[in-house]
Amino acid sequence: MTTTATSTTAPVADARALGLAHYAARGVLEHVLAGHGLTFQQQVALRAAVTADTPQTPEQLAAQLRGSLKADPADVRATLDELLAARLLVADGAHLLPTDAGRELLAAVAAQTAPVTARIWGGIPAEDLAAAGRVLALVTERANAELATPTA
Repeated sequence: MTTTATSTTAPVADARALGLAHYAARGVLEHVLAGHGLTFQQQVALRAAVTADTPQTPEQLAAQLRGSLKADPADVRATLDELLAARLLVADGAHLLPTDAGRELLAAVAAQTAPVTARIWGGIPAEDLAAAGRVLALVTERANAELATPTA
């Protein structure tokens, strides 16, 4: 009978590990969002409008979404139009503002995801979170630089 030694070495962070973590966490969130009739992209757009320090124009919100999600401009505009049609955002002059319904929906999603988030993130040592945060910030910076560099 052959046995295999169990490794106690921590896994190395790489693109695959990052992707698996992202999609697992996003899957949890999308499960909650589906119960509210909201897509991931709509939630990101609504959150951007709700958390903005000042009222945002459609162009400002669209630019923020393209920067965050690396989404196609037409898809971003469609998302904003969907939120307007659902009355989760409202046009006020040159700005798009979250409605009370939009704020309430985002609060309901946050309340529903809070206990799951606590279970997922709970117990991870602060120094591990800090190290992961530094690595993720660097990966994001480098990937954004690659996206900004024209390809031959």
